[in-house]
Amino acid sequence: MDDLSDLIPRFDLRGMDLQLDRMDAALHELDHPCRTIPAIQVLGTNGKGSIVSFLESALCAAGLRCGVTTSPHLVSWCERIRIQGTPIAIETLRSRLQALQPLNERHRLTPFELLVTAALLEFHRHACDLLVLEVGLGGRLDATTAHPCRPVVAVASIGMDHCEHLGHSLTAIATEKAAAIPPQATVISGAQAPEVQEVLETTCRTQQATLRWVKPLNSSWQLGLPGAIQRSNAAVALGALQALSGLGWSLSEAVIQEGFAKAHWPGRLQTVHWGVHTLRLDGAHNPPAAVQLAEERSQWSGAWNGVVWILAIQAHKDAVAMLQTLLQPQDQAWIIPVPSHRSWSRSALLQDLPQFEHQLQEADGLDSVLHQLSSNGWPTPMPIVAGSLYLIGDLFARGVVTAE
Repeated sequence: MDDLSDLIPRFDLRGMDLQLDRMDAALHELDHPCRTIPAIQVLGTNGKGSIVSFLESALCAAGLRCGVTTSPHLVSWCERIRIQGTPIAIETLRSRLQALQPLNERHRLTPFELLVTAALLEFHRHACDLLVLEVGLGGRLDATTAHPCRPVVAVASIGMDHCEHLGHSLTAIATEKAAAIPPQATVISGAQAPEVQEVLETTCRTQQATLRWVKPLNSSWQLGLPGAIQRSNAAVALGALQALSGLGWSLSEAVIQEGFAKAHWPGRLQTVHWGVHTLRLDGAHNPPAAVQLAEERSQWSGAWNGVVWILAIQAHKDAVAMLQTLLQPQDQAWIIPVPSHRSWSRSALLQDLPQFEHQLQEADGLDSVLHQLSSNGWPTPMPIVAGSLYLIGDLFARGVVTAE
């Protein structure tokens, strides 16, 4: 498979370098592709991708030509740039990135900035009606914030993550994210922690933006994504779609319902097959996502007997808080490495969590855990793999699991 590593700078060399001036200069040089095409910008900590998935599915159902950029990807860079639900072809992305190399060298763009630039050029070429831009990290200095036309901002749940870049309190993180909100925008959010609510209200007042709070959708809405939290994410997407009427687009509720029912977003509470067995995958990789996953667990048949967790967590994540949230006394957890990333080990976790000594086991990878579980008798409820989207991407890329 074409991994584009010759054209996309390595994340460890040009990873998190949050500034807007490089992006502004690069887009200025390109004469601001898509400058006048309105975008729904999606920011927050957890649930951004799900909100994007609902938006994209509804906009496609309405027949609008929407350009969508998301991150991270599971298997291919192409997943990050989609037009009317179809990922960019690898040959197109390769030639687009090749053409951008001189510009990239002049402005030293990060990988994320380079891909957002490629996305905007592609959306311009296809004359998209509307854009959906998922913030990568933060908001104030995110590459998507360089797009000048963002009349609608959808806010996912904001919690503690990427503290090393965004700040070590909820107020600091929310402030950094909310700083993306442009003047006079319509901002849609579900319920947030009190500190986050205060930041959003203050920012919207300052920016003369309209802030609308939405409640989770009721059970009459059929959603293509599993999990109770998706009712909140879908409500934010619905609010953002309704806000488009102020821009001249009016989507009927029937079309939105059709789109939401067809929404698809892999690696989020997804049931997959490993041979004859089934397991769940979830990308939860920070404490707030672990809280949501623990709530979902209470709905699983037989979970009170104990759940088998298979967890791969990057070394810079708050794995201790995640395990304290997820593990109940009757559970078992296998700790495995995140492929190609520095990861938590069982011994490092036990230094902070000695009480889990008899519940934690370690393995060199998912395959060996699955073989062991299979030979011991497959657990009920089905085991759940979580902790990292990189791990889930690796499983799909290697064909270890297949989607239902």
